[in-house]
Amino acid sequence: MKNMKGEVKDGKTVPFGVKIAIWVTCAALYVFQVLPVFYRLSNGSGSNVWTYIGAGVMLFGIVLESAADMQKSRAKKVNPRRFVDTGLYRIVRCPNYLGELIFWTGVLISGIGALSGAGQWIMALIGYLGIVFVMFSGARRLELRQNRNYGADPVYQQYVKTVPILIPFVPLYSVEKYKWLVA
Repeated sequence: MKNMKGEVKDGKTVPFGVKIAIWVTCAALYVFQVLPVFYRLSNGSGSNVWTYIGAGVMLFGIVLESAADMQKSRAKKVNPRRFVDTGLYRIVRCPNYLGELIFWTGVLISGIGALSGAGQWIMALIGYLGIVFVMFSGARRLELRQNRNYGADPVYQQYVKTVPILIPFVPLYSVEKYKWLVA
């Protein structure tokens, strides 16, 4: 907890108007993200094979995210000053973010066959692309913080050169240079 004091901002210096804008933007993002489920219900589409495939993908995403969070928590209890490179963290450096992405991919998949018209697809895709942006932005912030904390460690240097940041088997090892990911 002592290490987090400099990392977590309390929001006291953020102007009220900015706080409202952030709240509205986050609320809108969540609305757009769940639109495939809403459209399935409001369009009276019922269930189809995509509903079940999407639900399975969502379940897998939740399990992955939860397992990654538990593994990180256990590893930090053993050695709070070391980066985590065990378990799922051997596959990608941000497996909890990957789980979140997989969950929302499942939500989008569940909308196949229920979304009608370009407008519904566009709004659903805005929500999906929004969460993809948020997860890559979060991975960038984490990478910057970890580079600051562990950058001098040769084991960490080898880890970041060989383990993808977010998507397994995709050789994207860093998003630090992508300043447009600032959220």
